[in-house]
Amino acid sequence: MRIVSNAFKSVDLRTTPVHLGLGSTARPVEGFAWDPEVLQAYGAATASDGAEGRMVMIFDGDGDGDHWESHPAGDELVVCLTGSVTVTRDADGVPERILLGPGEATVNPAGVWHTVDMTGPSSILAITAGAGTDHRPRTDADRAPDADGR
Repeated sequence: MRIVSNAFKSVDLRTTPVHLGLGSTARPVEGFAWDPEVLQAYGAATASDGAEGRMVMIFDGDGDGDHWESHPAGDELVVCLTGSVTVTRDADGVPERILLGPGEATVNPAGVWHTVDMTGPSSILAITAGAGTDHRPRTDADRAPDADGR
């Protein structure tokens, strides 16, 4: 994993996130992976940006998210690009669900646990405050009920 300076070529945000840093910098993150060692290296490489640093990435999927996450360093913007997504927030133990269609967005406030479910093939763009992000597994008990209320 390396942060690229002066990269003037196109990047695929599905595989190569862009880090937005202090001084309005935008730098691709080559060799990124959802791996603990890579995430640690990313955190170390962008630590000087503190709470102002943001990761920009596109996620494609179909189905329920498998984890909850929280970003204590700042808010996260989630934009539905295609399909339909439901963002569920844990509002003090009460699920708050926001349905998004193409072009619609929501903000997950700093420190609030949330998860994303995709109905059919869907894509989202996330602009995330990565410093201190935490994850926890999702259980069947905290999934949205289906159309029959189950």
